Amino acid sequence: MTDIRVPKFNSNDSSYVLVEWLVEDGQRAGTGDPIAVLETSKATEELVAEQDGFVWQAVPVNADCPPGTVIARLTPENARPTPAPNATAGGSALAADPRDGRPDAFGRAAAGAAVASGPGPEADPVSAAEAGSGPVSGDRSAHRPLVTGPAQELIDELGIDPAEVRRLGVSVVRRADIERLAADRPARSGPSDGPPRGTAAQAPGGPPGSASGAESGSVPGGVPYPLSRVQRAVARAVRTSHETVPAAYTVVRADVGAALELSARLTREVRRPVSLPELVTCAVARLHETFPLFFATLVDDGHAMPAEVPNVGVTFDAGEGLYVPVVHDAARRPVREVAHLLMKYRLAAITGDFRESDLAGANIVVTLHHDGDVTLAIPLIFPGNVCALAVTAPQDELRLEAGAVVSRTITNIGLAYDHRLINGRDAALFLGALKELLEAPEKAVS
Repeated sequence: MTDIRVPKFNSNDSSYVLVEWLVEDGQRAGTGDPIAVLETSKATEELVAEQDGFVWQAVPVNADCPPGTVIARLTPENARPTPAPNATAGGSALAADPRDGRPDAFGRAAAGAAVASGPGPEADPVSAAEAGSGPVSGDRSAHRPLVTGPAQELIDELGIDPAEVRRLGVSVVRRADIERLAADRPARSGPSDGPPRGTAAQAPGGPPGSASGAESGSVPGGVPYPLSRVQRAVARAVRTSHETVPAAYTVVRADVGAALELSARLTREVRRPVSLPELVTCAVARLHETFPLFFATLVDDGHAMPAEVPNVGVTFDAGEGLYVPVVHDAARRPVREVAHLLMKYRLAAITGDFRESDLAGANIVVTLHHDGDVTLAIPLIFPGNVCALAVTAPQDELRLEAGAVVSRTITNIGLAYDHRLINGRDAALFLGALKELLEAPEKAVS
């Protein structure tokens, strides 16, 4: 018998939510087959079978699963293993759902309140399915989707009618689904329909916690404004960064006219949108060999661990929350591949459909500031990184050269850096090398 345990996906979360079983209880799975989906603060992640065997579920859908939790057991024969109390790696029992058995939006008991080891042999199969401990058979799932704990909390908070949730047409309702549903409610309800009494108002510009909703002026005073899980994860990263990183900042101006011309040509050639973010990502990766400490990890106050390859994180915020997906081993990737990957990430930023592996492993970050009125931005150095770059939108500029007025297109590129490892001279050299690559952009993509 082999235990399948929940790994530590990231340093931001102490627990994850099991949102979906991909195999039925007792079903055979092959090595590498996905068997379950867990939701972190920013992404969903599949767990796979580490060997062939029959899968026996140990926790119900909607359960909170700290790292180390045994969520399933694999056996070589088709025989259920002896039930055992579930425990995390630290030996504590699996915590019950914080709603303590309170019914969800469809009148079911909270899945986390079910017995962690799953229903016993005499359990009613219909009630077990409705409680979220296994797949729902027949046409019942079409009317009663499974609702994750975070999603149910937001449903309760916003007073959303269960009928609206059913119309989403998904079998597993996640918090991101409810955030998108809430974002559409004012437009569908009309201006006279306000939020239910005692619930938080939903801004029409985005989900709870999104900047666009807050800036629209539609959030009434005196009413609690719910922050999304994504925004709470951002807050934790910001707090940790400010508490632990002694940051400094340097900015240069680069002429990106040639880079924009190359971008237009490459877009036609590779049949993918290629713009300044793609070229900056490629250029930053090319600097890894010359400036390895800019991609390092500070181990302690006396040691740093250089990265073997440049993994470049790129920020995306489409109104659904701030995400930093990663172009892994970016130096070896041709511009066509980088363009394809960043387009995939742009679409995922709209839907929130990231995998944890998309968001993990960055050793330097490029933050993008597309608003033409933003001329300077100081990026956050994410905990574990040494540097972060900020790239503003290109601006036309007139200047005097040899007695003649000429036009050029410039962008400001700022570097925030950990002063424990990087000094001002090094930062200036790094930015100078990056500027040189962007002003002769063929070198950045060769």
